[in-house]
Amino acid sequence: MKTVKLIATAAMGLEAIVANEVRELGYENVQVENGKVIFETDSVGIARANLWLRTADRIKVIIGEFHAETFEELFEKTKALPWSEYITKDAEFPVIGRSVKSKLFSISDCQAIVKKAVVESLKQSYHIDWFEEQGPLHRIEVALLKDKATLTIDASGTGLHKRGYRYLHNEAPLKETLAAAMIKLTNWHPDRPFYDPFCGSGTLAIEAAMIGQNIAPGINRDFAFEQWDWYEQGWIDRALEEAEDLAKYDQPLNIVGSDNDHKMIELAKNNAIEAGFPDLIQFKQMQVKDFRTNEEYGVIVGNPPYGERMNERAYVENLYRQMGMTFKPLNTWSVYIITSYPHFEKVYGQKATKKRKLYNGNIRTDYYQYWGKRPPKLNK
Repeated sequence: MKTVKLIATAAMGLEAIVANEVRELGYENVQVENGKVIFETDSVGIARANLWLRTADRIKVIIGEFHAETFEELFEKTKALPWSEYITKDAEFPVIGRSVKSKLFSISDCQAIVKKAVVESLKQSYHIDWFEEQGPLHRIEVALLKDKATLTIDASGTGLHKRGYRYLHNEAPLKETLAAAMIKLTNWHPDRPFYDPFCGSGTLAIEAAMIGQNIAPGINRDFAFEQWDWYEQGWIDRALEEAEDLAKYDQPLNIVGSDNDHKMIELAKNNAIEAGFPDLIQFKQMQVKDFRTNEEYGVIVGNPPYGERMNERAYVENLYRQMGMTFKPLNTWSVYIITSYPHFEKVYGQKATKKRKLYNGNIRTDYYQYWGKRPPKLNK
């Protein structure tokens, strides 16, 4: 079993959360950089990382790293890498690229040179002159940053936010990876109530259920690495067996999602069924101002409308005002709201305990955190 170096890519602002997840999987020497987390593992770790990382975008296997200021350097050093250890002679191996602050700034040229170098390397290994590329996908990326080239193969295939349960969604869906990160940034535990007042297609509630029962988010989907000839089925089976053993399917949860649109409620219910939670999550058609509860020490996590369009501004401000009045009496509850609206605290009527910058797609947002009273410690 070989040692491999992996990159877990991350949305801006989520790198530290992804790094914590990597450490929780037992990996050490974790390096955190802008947009990525780098770590070493054995071959089984490729499967484990894809199965378990809730907040990473995708997993890439690092084939090589080197300095390159000329196309000749890029070609020769790429050609010298051990491509035949990863790519079989029937594999499909397209090349994508990006370049930041590097002398080799033409992405199309870099892609073409890397492709040619990989082909030449494989020709020498397999003693053939033509590659049909009809087999398993091995998407190569050449990433240049300040003249340092990193060559990787994408192990995930479809992005990790595609859990496999959300076939349909609303017009502005929250990515599953961001939803999981929002929950991980709260003080929620599975024994406490969880409420999403703007559930939409149910993503936050479903991600909370998966976290609450410690279900690996990738358990019900496929990955690119599963088709690689060198990747052994036993490694996949070992990671899947571990995921099943660690799941807590009997963990009771109190998770509620609401939305004022009955179509969204039906959509959320269908997605919850696809995720394997037909009865665990309660979805209600309800306006946020109508929320009432006698429960204590719960957590509210919401992704309300942002009012990005001018004609929505008055509606959104009224909604935020209603939220503030509705949640104010719940002094044992903690409230976490993401929005790009810059005057949220003023309209909501309360300054946040803490706020954190996050990106919802390309939208720069703030994650407002209002911490409620801590539950009393139980006397032993």
